[in-house]
Amino acid sequence: MAQQIEMKGKVALITGAASGLGRACAVRLAEAGASLCIVDVNADQLNAAADALQSSDVQVLAHVANLANPDACTGAVAAAVNRFGRLDALCNVAGIIKMANSTDMPREQFELTMAVNLAAPWYLSQAAIPHLLENNGAIVNCASSAAFIGEAYAAAYCASKAGLVNLTKAMAMEYSKKPIRINAVAPGGMMTGIAMGMSFPPDADFDLVKRYTGLRGLVEVEDVAEIIAMLASPAGRSFHGACINVDAGITAG
Repeated sequence: MAQQIEMKGKVALITGAASGLGRACAVRLAEAGASLCIVDVNADQLNAAADALQSSDVQVLAHVANLANPDACTGAVAAAVNRFGRLDALCNVAGIIKMANSTDMPREQFELTMAVNLAAPWYLSQAAIPHLLENNGAIVNCASSAAFIGEAYAAAYCASKAGLVNLTKAMAMEYSKKPIRINAVAPGGMMTGIAMGMSFPPDADFDLVKRYTGLRGLVEVEDVAEIIAMLASPAGRSFHGACINVDAGITAG
């Protein structure tokens, strides 16, 4: 029998929570009763999200951090544990995408993509795992359909998300005998700030872009948030080392 998503008495840390998918995850986990540490680099939007969540009668800590900095990742976990005394779920949702011809992408954009999309989940997980082991907790990494198909002008993004999927699986194997669950979700394109801010190279061939836009349109943000919340909660008890594609068929063939 399927379990309901129930997080009363539990604490979740959600990155990228100022807007888009991260904020939707925070809303869904608040509905499930979790206390929240929401993390983002955008202070104004993060505080607005925290104010909105407070009305749902849950405890919320807004922690501003630039997750491209490894010390900021460990600091976010410490802030959550210091405030709430425990940690039950880490949802690594924060991400960025920079579109470019592979030969033209500036080094700083490549390194930032890897830092936010791949290194940050690693450092956050390193810091969180000792606390999650105490509470039979969970890590949920937000990958992308781009982890499974090549996407023109998004080589760095594809590489970072493919790395995150295999990071998820490798860590799941390492902790297969421990009381922790480690999974990933791979959404297709969603109507988020990241999508709205995408800018293609001036000479982009949109016949190539159409190959990864899908036939069924964009994925609903709330649908992805529901899967992430399920995996973060005891309802996801049977999932470990999985990556659930929520992409309206983009990777089907």
